[in-house]
This record gives sequence, structure tokens and C-alpha cells, in this order.
Amino acid sequence: MEQNKNYFIAIGLSVLILIAWQFLYVNPKIEQERAAQEALQQQQLEQQTPQTGQSATSTATGSSELPQQGGSSATSLPGAASGGTGVASTISREASLGQSQRISIETPALTGSINLAGARFDDLKLKNYHETVDPTSPIIELLSPASMEEGYFAEFGYAGNDISGAVPGPETVWQVDGTPTLTPSTPVVLTWTNDKGLAFQRTISIDENYMFEIIDAVTNSSDSAVSVSPYGRVTRMYKPQLTGIYVLHEGLLGVIGEDGLQEIDYDDVEEDKTISPAKTSDGWMGITDKYWATALIPAQGRPFQARFSYFDDGRPRYQTDYLSDAVTVQPGQTQTSEKHLFAGAKLVPIIQDYEVTYSIDRFDLMIDWGWFYFITKPMFHLLDYFYKFFGNFGIAILATTVLLKLFFFPLANKSYKSMANMKKVQPQMEEIKAKHGDDRQAMQKAMMELYKKEKINPVAGCWPVLLQIPVFFALYKVLYVTIEMRHAPFFGWIQDLSAPDPTTIFNLFGLLPFTPPLFLMIGIWPLLMGITMFLQMRMNPTPPDPTQAMIFNWMPVIFTFMLATFPAGLVIYWAWNNFLSIIQQGVIMKRQGVKIELWDNLINMFKKKPKAAE
Repeated sequence: MEQNKNYFIAIGLSVLILIAWQFLYVNPKIEQERAAQEALQQQQLEQQTPQTGQSATSTATGSSELPQQGGSSATSLPGAASGGTGVASTISREASLGQSQRISIETPALTGSINLAGARFDDLKLKNYHETVDPTSPIIELLSPASMEEGYFAEFGYAGNDISGAVPGPETVWQVDGTPTLTPSTPVVLTWTNDKGLAFQRTISIDENYMFEIIDAVTNSSDSAVSVSPYGRVTRMYKPQLTGIYVLHEGLLGVIGEDGLQEIDYDDVEEDKTISPAKTSDGWMGITDKYWATALIPAQGRPFQARFSYFDDGRPRYQTDYLSDAVTVQPGQTQTSEKHLFAGAKLVPIIQDYEVTYSIDRFDLMIDWGWFYFITKPMFHLLDYFYKFFGNFGIAILATTVLLKLFFFPLANKSYKSMANMKKVQPQMEEIKAKHGDDRQAMQKAMMELYKKEKINPVAGCWPVLLQIPVFFALYKVLYVTIEMRHAPFFGWIQDLSAPDPTTIFNLFGLLPFTPPLFLMIGIWPLLMGITMFLQMRMNPTPPDPTQAMIFNWMPVIFTFMLATFPAGLVIYWAWNNFLSIIQQGVIMKRQGVKIELWDNLINMFKKKPKAAE
């Protein structure tokens, strides 16, 4: 009795530790991230006041010298926001946009405008995505003017020298030739000419989705050759609130030639200030969020130097940029270059299509498939296939689970048969334990002889669990990182498969008018998962070892608490997989003539235990 009491104390302490971990670590971590974001924003506001002797624009502009390009004099790449204002303001988005001349953007996927100062992409909204599952909620704002608190923009320009004179940069106000609205069928043409005979023409076009094409032409009307260096940059004037999940990268990103994939966290670039991969002639770079990204694709085949930077002079900002080798334009000649800008949602088929269409090196890595991409990507495509067939990602998850069950059926069938045979020889195993209980070596030898005689593989029962782990991880990754799962509904109360079940038993699933703390949000699907896991485990005899029996009894409870905060789609998969496993295991055990312990185990749970003899 005293021993059982100690077990219950241990169980209680284990559950208490689990709950305390959720309450004292997970929840404060989320709150800490929110507080850090608010503090950073406050710091940015405090740093907006220009230093004595400097204008507001120069305080935030910043620049950094880059190596000489092609023998010309040293060139300079802008370090941050300029072009009218470098200070974040508290005015509305509409008022901020009204401070500059603009050309409109209207496509099936995007709406916004381009600032003629710097030809800057700083006003972009995603028509097909809302902030919440409510279709009347505001659409996602991806890019915003630098003057706003959450300034975020992309820009292309040139770095010049004394011979070239002034070249298009952040302050340049371009002129519009022809139509002032950019649509998939109507490109816009911008022009600007300097005082040394250089004429710049920029043609901007957009497809039906998220790819901008920028074709620049430089015509030299002077009497001498001129060299200019094209650049591109994506600048973010704030640190966004991050999910803080280790399976997802958010921050600066790119694939740079032989250096390959670059995933740089905000904290890392804050510490290093500047990270410069080796010069290359192919690749791309940008800034990524969980579901959205902004990426520069320089002219492929021409050498460029990429850079990932953090500037803390004046207004803090994060920047991904490149500077191409100088282009020489002979007198009377014209040089053209083509580059692209991706700004939008990271939809898998669109990203893959861009990779092929524009020959962008490993552009699919913009989506964080992780180290196990060889499992994660096929899992996504399988889910996507069923989604297109059924029209519901929840049903697609159920169908995928059935297909996986069928695929692994031979191995699982063999595993369950081995487990059934283990139950058949249970009496003989007990005899061996009784006979050689004190001699573990002799007991192990006798056990192995029994396994060999009965053709039993004692580790075969582990295979279903081992197979489920990579499948579980791949599905978790797909649900978490792919935008296709964002706000994808199932049925009833599940309106977002990528978010946790919003119900909880602790307010009677919404009947009581209060919201419990996060660690008590145990919804209907987590409960169903826990019940199916409990029933599956109860199909087997209770382990004779007290410690194993304790784990056997409390594992479903622990998993219910753990998975309650996971995406609902993942919990639905686990519950459905458990249900199919119960049916499969029951059929196999019946065919093998092995008793199914489920009903006896359930009845024994409610039987009154006899008191120990005194």
C-alpha cells in the first residue's frame, strides 16, 4: 500500500511538473516575446529624434562602403530608408502614402502602389489573405512606407562615381511614361536623366501572382565611357513578432552560389552586423516570414556581392542587399539588365513554377521544408492531391492517413503478428522468469531460445511507433510552415487546421463565460486523441512492472496535455491514426487467436481492488 502511495505521489508530481512547465515557461515565453517587440518599437520611436547637426533623413539613411567593382572607384550602397523621410511617424498609412507621388498596382493577387521616389516598392497588400479567419478582417499588409513604424520595402538603383555623376537611388524621383497603373497586362515605364548625359529607363511588369520584372536600360549620350553598378535591397525597419518555434526559420534568407542556403536569424545579424557570402553570379536573397517573403533575384550570370546587414545608427533596421559588378556603357550605346522581385505568399506551386520559369537556383528553399525535406515535400504533395480531390484539407489528412496505413500495412501486419505471438508464449515466458529470476544471463539465453523456436522478433512491435515518428514530424512541418494550411477549415468548430483546437473542457467547451489559461486549453480533438490512445494501449495486457504500468496508465493523459497546443490538423491525424490502429490490431489479434484485452482491462479499472491481508 505504501508503495502504491509513492507511485501516486510520483504521478502527481509528474503531472504538476508538466502543468508548471506550461504555465511558468511556455506562457511567459510568449508574453516575453510580445514585451520585447513592444520595447523594440518604443526604442525605435525614441531613436527617431535626429542628432544635433543632422537632418532627420541623414540620421536614418546610413550607408556602407563596398569593395571596388571592376576597377572603378569605390561605390556606395544605401544602408536604410531615405527618399523624403527616414523617421517613423505616427500618421496613418493613407497619410503616409499621400506624402509622395505614386503609381498604382492592381492584380488578382496584389493591390498597392510604387513610390516614384526611388521607384520603391513600399505599399503592397495581399488580396487573398486576411489577418484572421474572419473574411471581413483586414487583408495582409506586406510592404509599408519607411516613414511608418513598421516600414518594409524593396528598391533597385545604381551606385555611381564621379564620372557617371548622379545615378538613380533612394532620392531619385522618376517620371512616368504612359499608363500610371501597373497590371498584368499594362507594364509601367519610368525615366530619369542626369546632368552628364546618362538616360535611365525602367520598365516594370507584374504577373498574375507575386513576381515583378524590372528591366533597366542605361543610354550614354556623353563623349566618354561610363560605369555604373546596379544594386537591390530589401529593408525592414523593425523586428517582427516571431513564432519562436525551432522548426521554422524567420529572418534573412537567401541562396548564394556555392555558399548555398543562408538562413540568418535577426539576433545573429544584430550580433555580427554584416554577413557577406562569397561573390557569385547566381542566387537570390531577401527576408522571410512564416507565410510571406520579399526576395531579390539579381540578373543571373552577372557577378554580384550579396550582403545581410543590421544597422543601428539612428533608426535600427535589417537589410538584405546585393551590389553587381560595374556595367560599362560606351558613348552612344545602351546597356540593359533584367532582375526580379518576389513579394507575396509562399505558395508551393507558385514558388516551384518561378524556380523553373526564371531559372532561380533552389528557389523552393524559400519554404522551410527542413532537413527531412525528402519526407516533408512528398507529404505536402500527397495532402495537396487529396485536397484538390475532396476540397477540404481535413478530409485530405484523413485520406492521407488511410493511404499511409495501407502502404505500411505489410510491415505493421508483421509487427502486430509478432506482438500476438508474444502474447501466446506469455505463460512460457513467466515460467522462464520464475526459473531463472536470479540469473539474468541464463534468463536472457532461455528467452532468446524461445523466440527462435517460436519465430518471434521481440523488437517487431516497435516498428509501428518508429514509423509513425517521421510521418508525424513531416505532417507537423507541413501543417506549420505551408501557407496552404493557413486558415484551412475542417468541420464545425475547427476553422483553422494550422491552429490549436479552440475549445476546452475546462469551460465546458464554451458553455461557461470565461477563457481558461493556455495550459488548460484541452479541446475536443485532443480529448478524442487521448481517448483513442488510451483504448489502443488497453488492448494489451497491463505490464506487470509497477513503473511500466504507471507509464502505461498515464501516457495518454500526458500526451493529451502536450498535443493540446499543437495544430488541430496534427491532433486529428493522431486520433484518426489511433482509431485505425485499434481496428487493425483487433482484426490481426482475432485472426491469430489471441485474446483482446480491451474489455477486461476496462472492467478491471472499475473493479474494487481487494484489500491486502493484514
